[in-house]
Amino acid sequence: MEPEAATAGSAGMEMAAPQPQPEPGRGAPVPGRCAYFVERKKRFCKMTPAPGRRFCGEHGQQEEENDRKRIPCPLDPKHTVYEDQLQKHLKKCNSREKPKPVYFVQDINAGLKDVAEIPEKQVPISSLSKEELENLIIKLKKASNGLELRLKEQILSHQALQEALNDPKNGESAFKHLKQQASILGNMEKLHLLGPGRCFVEFGAGRGKLSHWVDVALQNVENVQFLLVERATTRFKVDGKHKRRDAIFERLQVDIQHLCLRKVPILEKKKLPVVGIGKHLCGAATDLALRCLVESYTTWCDGENEEPAPKRSRTDKTEVSSNSSADNESNKDDCKPVAGIVIALCCHHKCDWTHYVGREFFKSVGLGPLEFHYFQRMSSWATCGMRETTTKASTSQESEDQTNDTEEHEQTFSKTESGSDTLQGILTVEERKEVGCLCKLLIDHGRIEYLQQRGYKAALQYYTESAVSLENVLLTAVPRPSLIPEPTT
Repeated sequence: MEPEAATAGSAGMEMAAPQPQPEPGRGAPVPGRCAYFVERKKRFCKMTPAPGRRFCGEHGQQEEENDRKRIPCPLDPKHTVYEDQLQKHLKKCNSREKPKPVYFVQDINAGLKDVAEIPEKQVPISSLSKEELENLIIKLKKASNGLELRLKEQILSHQALQEALNDPKNGESAFKHLKQQASILGNMEKLHLLGPGRCFVEFGAGRGKLSHWVDVALQNVENVQFLLVERATTRFKVDGKHKRRDAIFERLQVDIQHLCLRKVPILEKKKLPVVGIGKHLCGAATDLALRCLVESYTTWCDGENEEPAPKRSRTDKTEVSSNSSADNESNKDDCKPVAGIVIALCCHHKCDWTHYVGREFFKSVGLGPLEFHYFQRMSSWATCGMRETTTKASTSQESEDQTNDTEEHEQTFSKTESGSDTLQGILTVEERKEVGCLCKLLIDHGRIEYLQQRGYKAALQYYTESAVSLENVLLTAVPRPSLIPEPTT
């Protein structure tokens, strides 16, 4: 028997390499499945070939009688296509650029527009001299002076998750996620955010587990909607399995950076107060979400609520003017569009000065983009090196900032990034941990000040034990009492 051709990637070669053969004892392909042995996976391809064929479409060039040539798809070289069907394939390829949704507005939440202020690429921390590192730490401690270093513990639970928490079938990993979700719901309940007439927007939704539990907690509540924001295509979603017919779930596959909430049809139509939620919203995605809620959405809603004053005669001008002014102010307060924000923070090392909402705070304490760059890198010292094992780092830029598939966003750093080897002898492990915690706190405090300046009562708290998750800080914000909107029934 003659050797069969190799992979689809080698289809353009003049002479194909021999088909890799399974090792002795590997057996034969499953009946009715492709006969191509995938060397990288050490098993046969599991795709189903066409009737009368030994190989699937991807490995069809292995057929001796098949003289059609397959080439890598120009949109995504991870798969191949018949060369004579390329134009037809490009029109339906899943990797083609799709039409932008109506709520896509380029860089609406991006933040910094001044290119001159964006720092150039900086050297790694491990390349800093001892004096430079010490000066950075001095600046950090000076800027952190006066901040509350020990956050309040607000570890709560919610009855909606009690059955799942007590289910012995859930393993340790599932139990940890359930404890975090229960505490997030408990904090939402304490802030009176679990009620009717709300639209819950879950940023970095992933599979949609957090929205699922919010829906379970609101089983007997009417007029509730969910918007699940996730830029990546997600498998094993749970939001499609809800039995309740009156709760509306809608997925928005868009980067938060370009999400214009006011253009989402369901919000345009019903104008429900929004509750922004997120579990382990990664780095810059938190800043993008805050700006999405507090600036682009709120500003538009406030603008819509402003109505021109009615015409009046000169005689009653003073009296009507004062009454009208009071009424307008009252209406503006009652229509505050964001009812609350509850976000579990993580991955400060992925923050970005361009998107960071606390830039004004940093400038007020004498810091700038250079210090921010190093502080966000040093924030990893609070958690890295404390785990016995680390998860495999993702090489995909697409999933770097927001993707919530793992839900924990475990951090992985090279020795160069964390500077662990170089810093031995300068800082102890405990000192590095302390510095890392200060960096995280300073970055988070900038977010708190940003929210406070825009009329919100904002706070940071520990919402779960560090044994459950090292990323255990929850950011909460609600409008100040006079600005809380009335729920829509």
